[in-house]
Amino acid sequence: MQKDYNTLENIIRLPHKYAAGPTFTSFYEGLRAGKILGSTCPNCKKVLVPARSFCPQCHANLDEFVEVAHQGEVVSWAYSDKEFFGSPVEPPFITALIRLDGTDCDFLHLLGGKGLSNLEDVQAKVKKGTRVKAVWNEDKIGRMLDIKYFEPVS
Repeated sequence: MQKDYNTLENIIRLPHKYAAGPTFTSFYEGLRAGKILGSTCPNCKKVLVPARSFCPQCHANLDEFVEVAHQGEVVSWAYSDKEFFGSPVEPPFITALIRLDGTDCDFLHLLGGKGLSNLEDVQAKVKKGTRVKAVWNEDKIGRMLDIKYFEPVS
């Protein structure tokens, strides 16, 4: 069977804006102020980060925000040394699930700091349960990367 069309490679970019809504707007405003905000469920008492508008466990509406700790522990991590569309920063970088102290879910963010620039160093220094703390960007504009990364606490 003969192909009667050409296959072309192209990169399509789709710039867009979105409405963050009241919950994420509050969360991002908290980041701009140097605070990590979570939502507290009035029924099951779970603290969820980032802040949410409803509880995924019991489906209650959430409208109470609480500042949570800037420290926690690594639950899992992944090392990326290749660039891909939508990469949060230039590779290499480490993404991690972090359970912030006093919260009931994992928070996805970047790991960084001294001695974490190659896979061997990361494997030696980062394990499940490694304590980490937030490192903030000097200029905060109300976005997730106002937290530059989480670094291991010695």
